[in-house]
Amino acid sequence: MSNESLSRIGVVGRGRLGRALAGALSAAGYEVAGPAGRGELPAGDAIVLCVPDAEIAAAAAAVAGTARLIGHTSGATPLSALEPAAERFGLHPLQTFTGTDADAGRFAGCRCAVAGSSAGALHAATELARALRMVPFELADEQRPAYHAAASIASNFLVALEAAAEEVAGAAGLAPEEARAALAPLVRATVENWAELGPRRALTGPVARGDELTVARQREAVRRAAPQLEPLFDVMVERARALAGTEAVPA
Repeated sequence: MSNESLSRIGVVGRGRLGRALAGALSAAGYEVAGPAGRGELPAGDAIVLCVPDAEIAAAAAAVAGTARLIGHTSGATPLSALEPAAERFGLHPLQTFTGTDADAGRFAGCRCAVAGSSAGALHAATELARALRMVPFELADEQRPAYHAAASIASNFLVALEAAAEEVAGAAGLAPEEARAALAPLVRATVENWAELGPRRALTGPVARGDELTVARQREAVRRAAPQLEPLFDVMVERARALAGTEAVPA
């Protein structure tokens, strides 16, 4: 991908994404200023704000006038938060970053939500996404809440769900690290099946089989091991039943 239209990129924010983005853009051939910290004003043809959503408006006001294009990396925040910048864009990698050295390589192959206040701004966001070997797709401001909720369910809630599984596994005598080692291959295979086959065909286990006796035994085990997780168990069982097209056997 040619970098003729954009050659210098300023990155604001020294968090996980800011550091990863600065490294990846530099590796892609851009001249990168940053990641800049609070109060610093990097120069560039475009400035990308990698700051918490609540700080985007203030950061945009601080860098206004320093570049012809100002963008943010939020999946939930509308482009209007970037005013008074005349040319605004959004660049949200649909990926997770953990602050490790591997983060700079996580962009390649992932989807990236892009947006622009003009055709030129949208083009710039698309160019940056493709330069990092991401697959861009356009996202309108009114679509952002649902898009970001879906991402949180798929990623953040999955981690919370696996933490619950890890906790219940303790009642089976598995230490947390042992539980993760035992369950991780199952989780990976399940995610791959979901991606390849879709949720209904990927669903296995007692709910999919209609084995209510086993489900009842599992519920009792959860109640004893971690009673605070019983409501979560019940909600997930009902979601699985709806997915499988089955109903509970009357008591």
